Amino acid sequence: MIKKKLLELVDNKNHFTVDSYVLKCARTLKLDTNSLILLIYLLNGQDNEIFDYKKILSDLDFDEKELLEAISILKDKKILSITMQKNEDGILEERLNISSFYEILISNILDSDTKEQNENDLYDNFEKEFGRTLSPMEYDIINSWLDSGMSKELIIFALKEAVFNGVNNLRYIDKILFEWGKKGIKNPSDIEKLNKKQEEKVEPYYEYDWLNED
Repeated sequence: MIKKKLLELVDNKNHFTVDSYVLKCARTLKLDTNSLILLIYLLNGQDNEIFDYKKILSDLDFDEKELLEAISILKDKKILSITMQKNEDGILEERLNISSFYEILISNILDSDTKEQNENDLYDNFEKEFGRTLSPMEYDIINSWLDSGMSKELIIFALKEAVFNGVNNLRYIDKILFEWGKKGIKNPSDIEKLNKKQEEKVEPYYEYDWLNED
């Protein structure tokens, strides 16, 4: 029995491969371990095959509850669908299909590339204004702003504000962003709205004829 298991371990037919993009996408989709295992299983040649319930249980060493929960999660995430297809004898068969996952995967890759390009553009803005290369710590600070949900546009706006005031360090920019955050400012248009409100609160000056007061 042990010898058989060892032979299975070195048999390439029992090895599953997974691309790093798939793992990143799975993380974005917040898949649990069993759902990810089932997805990898389907990606490795089991997609659109006859839904062989017992074979999957055996191959993945799942119990019935684990398999049903994994299928349910993949269906809820729009990754998996179960379709009915006729075989050569005209008999309807259930098939597991994950073709929609490839669309999700492509979308995630494109979004990731766009995000990376935006971040590079943001770093370029800082290095251009500072006239030097950013340090690793400065990269981390900028990334922390992005991770906290601050928009690229707002960060650039804060950078310009700092440069206008003759200051070119991230500590000053961080204070600007912190103060804006307390006021609920999330993008440059919010600053314009806030300035407009402040202008409207200023009481207008009226000339008054004190000499001819009734």
